[in-house]
Amino acid sequence: MRLLLLEDDIDYNETIQEYLQTLGYTVDSYENGEDALHAVYEHSYHLLLLDIRVPGMNGYEIVKQLRREGNEIPIIFITSLTDIDNLSIGYELGCNDYIRKPFASKELRYRIEQVLKQFYFHSSSELVSLWESYSYHIKSQQLYKGEESIVLSKKEQAVVEYLVSHLGEYISIMELWQEIWEAKERTEADIRMCIRAIREKTSSAFIINKRGLGYKIDRRR
Repeated sequence: MRLLLLEDDIDYNETIQEYLQTLGYTVDSYENGEDALHAVYEHSYHLLLLDIRVPGMNGYEIVKQLRREGNEIPIIFITSLTDIDNLSIGYELGCNDYIRKPFASKELRYRIEQVLKQFYFHSSSELVSLWESYSYHIKSQQLYKGEESIVLSKKEQAVVEYLVSHLGEYISIMELWQEIWEAKERTEADIRMCIRAIREKTSSAFIINKRGLGYKIDRRR
């Protein structure tokens, strides 16, 4: 999953970015609020980690603008502010959680995981039950059939993760191209080949497709 980090303290910025990368996240980091907001419009992120007091546009202003435009991307504030008035402002604007400096790395990890699980997987459990006997482990980003893990390539894993985070919803080829391939030069045939490879490792019915709508994975009934 891809995260955006806005933190103007260079030491905090580098430490957080390096730690999250060891957990498997892709992290784009910024020190200026206007640069961070521009990146949100240019790229697709699963979560924003925003310091409040930063040069340019502050964290509150970024959240206010995104929510006003209908962007519901999950947001966690990283802040040294502790009084209830400041906390209430963030929640009223639409943030999902706060983490106060100084904090332990594990606390940041757990808060991120909890917000991602609730927002994308609509679950507090680590394991998402899928069609038939398949399941997806959110933390390890691992697909299982029963107790047997299924080995996927990096791109195949990214497609499965994206479809699982939109369970029951059809995702178009265009959206997969923009979100997984980041709009790089690929043809529809490349995406279909990736889908076919996943089906060969699972089942022909694991990923459902409907002409004109796209692809989806269903939750276990």
